[in-house]
Amino acid sequence: MPYIQSTHVGLLAGACLLASAAMAPAGDPERGQTAAATCVACHQADGSGMNIPGGESWPRLAGLDADYLAKQLHDFQSGERQNATMLTFANMLNDQQIADVAAYYSQLPATPGQGGDVEDSLLARGQQLAERGDWNAYIVSCQSCHGPGGYGVGSDFPGIAGQHAGYISAQLHAWKNDTRHNDPQHLMGAVAKRMNDDDIAAVSAWYAAQPSQRDQEASQ
Repeated sequence: MPYIQSTHVGLLAGACLLASAAMAPAGDPERGQTAAATCVACHQADGSGMNIPGGESWPRLAGLDADYLAKQLHDFQSGERQNATMLTFANMLNDQQIADVAAYYSQLPATPGQGGDVEDSLLARGQQLAERGDWNAYIVSCQSCHGPGGYGVGSDFPGIAGQHAGYISAQLHAWKNDTRHNDPQHLMGAVAKRMNDDDIAAVSAWYAAQPSQRDQEASQ
C-alpha cells in the first residue's frame, strides 16, 4: 500500500509539472529584444555581460537555456534569489515578457568567457574539480550536474562553460555563505561549502577558459 501511495503521489507531481510547463507562455525573441532594452546596461547589447576583477561581474546571458533564464527572473521576482538590482529590473517584466527575454538571449551567439587567463597549475586544479572532483575533500565533479563540458542540463543546471570567472566565483561564494539557495535540493550549497577560495578561483577560471557548446560544435 505505501508503494502504491508513493507511486500515485509521484504521478500526480509529474502531472503538475507537465501542466505548469504547458501553462508557461511561449517566448518570442523579437519581442524579447525590445523588452531586453533595460538589460543592456549590465549584460551588454550582445548579451556578453562583463567580467570585473575585484568587483561585481555580470553574467553572459547569450546562449543560455531559455527555461533557466526564465526561472532566474521569476526567482528574482519572488525573492527566492536575491539581488537588489535584478529585483528592480525583473519586476518590470510580466510573465510573457520574461518568456520573450529568455527566448531572445537563448538564441544569441555565445560570447567567450573572461577571467580564464591564469597560471597552468590553477587551471589544472580547476579541470580536476570540473571533470573528476576531489573525493578526498568530498567534492563531486561539476560535470555530474552541469554535464560533460559544462554545457548545462535543462533549466536546473545552466551551461557554465564560457561563463565569466568573476560571476562563477561570486555565485560559488554566495552558495557557500548561504546568500543564494535557489538551486535544486541545495546541491550547490553542499558542494561550495567544501571548496576553499583557491578551489573556487580554479574552477571559475577553468570554465571561463572553455568554449561554450555552440563554439565547440562550430569547430567540429
